[in-house]
Formats: sequence, C-alpha cells, structure tokens
Amino acid sequence: MPKTIKKVAHPPKLERKKRVAAYARVSSGKDAMLHSLSSQVAYYSSLIQKHGDWEYAGVYADEAMTGTKECRDEFQRLLADCRTGRIDLILTKSISRFARNTVTLLETVRELKLLEVDVFFEEQNIHTISAEGELMMTILASYAQEESLSASENQKWRIKRNFEAGKPWDCTILGYRAKDGVFEIVPEEAETVRRVFKWYLEGLGRQAIANRLNELGIPTRLEKTWHQGTISKMLRNEIYAGDLLLQKTFRTDHLTKQTRINHGELPMYHVQDAHEPIIDRVTFEAVQQELARRADSVQVKPGTATAFTGKIRCGICGKNYRRKTTRTGITWACATYNTNGKKYCASKQIPEETLKSVTAEALGCDFFDEDAFAERITFITALPNNTLEFSFTDGHSGKAVWQDRSRSESWTEEMRQAAAEKTRKRSEKKCQEQ
Repeated sequence: MPKTIKKVAHPPKLERKKRVAAYARVSSGKDAMLHSLSSQVAYYSSLIQKHGDWEYAGVYADEAMTGTKECRDEFQRLLADCRTGRIDLILTKSISRFARNTVTLLETVRELKLLEVDVFFEEQNIHTISAEGELMMTILASYAQEESLSASENQKWRIKRNFEAGKPWDCTILGYRAKDGVFEIVPEEAETVRRVFKWYLEGLGRQAIANRLNELGIPTRLEKTWHQGTISKMLRNEIYAGDLLLQKTFRTDHLTKQTRINHGELPMYHVQDAHEPIIDRVTFEAVQQELARRADSVQVKPGTATAFTGKIRCGICGKNYRRKTTRTGITWACATYNTNGKKYCASKQIPEETLKSVTAEALGCDFFDEDAFAERITFITALPNNTLEFSFTDGHSGKAVWQDRSRSESWTEEMRQAAAEKTRKRSEKKCQEQ
C-alpha cells in the first residue's frame, strides 16, 4: 500500500511590534531646563508613535536629577518595566543623559542586555545590543564621568571664592532673601523669627513653639509643617544676629553628592555684621545660654539602652516608647506623646520602677530579671487605662494593670526641699505684711 504524504502548512508567524520607550533627563529645575525636558518628551512621543513597526511604551523623564545618581524615580520605573518584559528598545539623547557614572551605566546596560532590551544613544549612534556597543560605551562614559567631575570642581571653586569674599552661596532661610550676595529681611517672616526667640526665652519648649506655630497656621520658609528640629536650628543660627558662618556643610564627591557636616575637613568662614540682623545680639546670646542651661538640666546619661528598649509600643498611636529622665525619675513615654504632646496621643508615661515591677509579676518572678524578660517576652503593648499587654515568645499573651504613683511618691528630695523653701518664703512675706 503506497504511503500518503501531506504537506502541513503552518500559518505565517506574525511579527510583534517592537515596544519602544524613551528616557529624558535634565539636571536643573530652572524654567529653561524644564522647557527643554518638555520638548524632549514631545519629540520622543511623536518619533515613536510615527514609526510603523514600533509600539509606544512611554517616555520616562526625570526633572532636576543628576545623572550620577541611581535613585532617579523615573529611571528606576523604566528599569522595573524592562524587568517585567514591557520594553524592547530604549531611546535616549546621549550617554551623559542616561548616566554619568561609568559603573552605573555599564551595570545597567549589561542587565538590560540579559533582558534582551536594547538602548540606543542618539548622539553617539550606539546600540548597546551590538557587539561593539559596550566597548564604545566604556570609553565614552569615562569621558562623561570626567566631564561631571570637571563641572563639580568648577562649581566648588566658585563657591569657595564666594566664601572667601564673605558671600553666601544661597538662601533658603526663613526671614531673608539673598539679593546680589546680600541678605535682605522679609518683614512678615522676620516677625515669625522674633516670636520664636521671644517664646523660647519666655519658657516655651521647642516642640511647644512648633505646635503653636502649626496651630496658628504659620508656614515654614518652604511651606511645610513646623517640627522641633526646625526650631532648634533657628535658635542656634547666627544668621539671625547678622553674622554668617560659611561652609558648614560640604559635598563628599561628584558621584554620590552626599552632604556632610563640616567638622574641620574644610575651612569655615565667619563673617561678622554681614547683614541687617533680625534678632539683636543680646537676645541671641541669651537664647544660646538658655539652650545650654536646658541641655544640662535634662542631659541623659550614656548607656540608657535597657532590656525594654524597642520592646514597648503604644496601643493608641503605634509608636515605640522611649526612655527619658525627668525631675521625678526615669520614665517610659510614647514617642508621639513625648514629641508632640497629649493632643496628638493621650498615652501616659510609665515610671521605670513600676514597669519593672509589673513585668516581674507577669513573668512570675519576685524581681525583674532582664534575661528572663529577653527570653520570654516578645513585646509589650501599652493600652489605655494603665493596662499593659505582654506578648510571650511561646505565643500566648497576658494583661496587667499598673498603678499611678501618689503625689508624695513622685516627689524627689530636691523637690521636697524646694517646696519647703517656697512655703518658708511665703510665710515670711505674710508675716512682714502683717
């Protein structure tokens, strides 16, 4: 019987369109640069969508981001989409737009090659997927990195010359604006500065001042919320007394661009009476003395970390409890309550001795044992109504209620003596009036 042979015809394989994206970046937020970025986005969008064999996969654009950093939001989003297989080809203007750090560039391009994603640099006319692409990129990226170093060194030179001449480099401080290298007072902001110094000398704490400014709806220089740290910097800033201390910080290098506090690595320049002060020198010095006095009175001794550190959380706001030294002894307080006050978290401070006593009972011990606590308790949740919930390492939990100290128990010997002295003086005054 003769064999029957039939030719099997397969339908022609349809070629999928190449999914093409573009990456654009400018390293400055100035209007001209942003206009350039907008033009780049429009150009690439039009170019990709006009190409018949391409499928538009988007344009990724970073504003005011240096090419030496890997933490560019749109750049990272682009890489994430490549990893999920959404992109076949990336168009970009030049190697320096993509990355000025040679290591970053090569690592990124090699990863994209493994993902079968090609990058085309228009100015250099290089496709990274090609055999000679990586060699050319290594050479050209090195030039781009040296260009970045040169630009950085030129900028540092200009800044240094300004500092030597007693001129500030920029001005982002509340109360002043820089005009032709000189600080000029902004009246409405200067009034806020005077309030801060006045309130501090009247006895308000830094967080209390921040809370008051927030409640009054008074914004910071950059329209943000006030915090304790912002007030601290203001109170210590010699600019408000008319002086300048230049080069307090510096950039480590042109690649990471990390800002560090200057602890003597570079010279600093102190300029007295550089501009019109907002705070007179007598008031400024009084505030510095008060800052030092308060720091000495609440100074926490080194080695304050204990078995409880990081193991107590607030059942109201979820923040951890902190150990703090008060006039009545050592207590543990919720971080939110300690920083912002009862208005933001109605938790209560727990005296450390009370905490140890209640924990010992929960462990079934006669006294607090740090080793037993670390071994058997995972964490403690401080609930309302003086309730502590203990979560044990074996999975079970238990609750205990702690008692507030009486007024007499919370008084130290110093407080008793101060109260006695106050009573004595009040009695003497009353006798003299009679």
